Amino acid sequence: MDNEYTPPQVWTFDAESGGIWAKINRPVSGCTHQETLPEGEHPLQLYSMATPNGQKVTIMLEELLALGEQGAEYDAHLIQIGEGNQFSSGFVGINPNSKIPALIDRSDGNAVKVFESGGILLYLAEKFGHLLPQQVPERTEVLNWLFWLQGSAPYLGGGFGHFYAYAPVKMEYPIDRFTMEVKRQLDLLDKQLASRRFIAGDRYSIADIAIWPWYGSLARGTLYDAADFLQVQSYQHLQRWAEEIWQRPAVQRGRIVNRTWGEPWERLSERHDATDIDEVLALSGC
Repeated sequence: MDNEYTPPQVWTFDAESGGIWAKINRPVSGCTHQETLPEGEHPLQLYSMATPNGQKVTIMLEELLALGEQGAEYDAHLIQIGEGNQFSSGFVGINPNSKIPALIDRSDGNAVKVFESGGILLYLAEKFGHLLPQQVPERTEVLNWLFWLQGSAPYLGGGFGHFYAYAPVKMEYPIDRFTMEVKRQLDLLDKQLASRRFIAGDRYSIADIAIWPWYGSLARGTLYDAADFLQVQSYQHLQRWAEEIWQRPAVQRGRIVNRTWGEPWERLSERHDATDIDEVLALSGC
């Protein structure tokens, strides 16, 4: 094979390796600069960006507010991951893994630090008693699919998404490899939804909230501009579910928080009050 890559005996870091994330990627953890994070007035302080992982938590918080849980009021501070904000000393103090989202809960007088999007969903579901069944069989099924997402989404994002949309050079092998896996995942979800209204059964849950920003967005053609390439319209049950979740007001509210791209009515860099979202959504004229 022409230009076949032979790994060196010892790998060394090449800061000029290219790609959209080249300037922030590095092989060590920890902070790169000292910076104190901003704080708002609510007990829940979220530091995030509206990537699929970030959307999970803002959708969850908006769903809780829609259920009448006023204790779920929150401040959402923007973390610009392309600028390396996640490597500040303040952010690393919450999440030593330097990945969004990260949450601080001060509602009981202590600063409870929660990171990893799936962990935050589970924490909020248990804290407020919503969107996670209490009966063991139903609860276990929801958690099965929550952890499925946490293990599967990296193949979609860091695998397929990176090589298909972001890699500086398009390479057939990784694109084919991750396309095959993503289509297997889409087929799995489609079959799961053939006999169920929602991912884990007949009730909306944190499993749906976790999976929709990744696979619902992919099904609706709003992720990686890959709808035709992946033939997402062929997954009819997944399409039905993706559209039903999209129609939920809390989903439409949560997906725009900490978002800095798109149409004016879908961009809200920071959220400190419910009226912040109301004002942005009003720009759509709907």
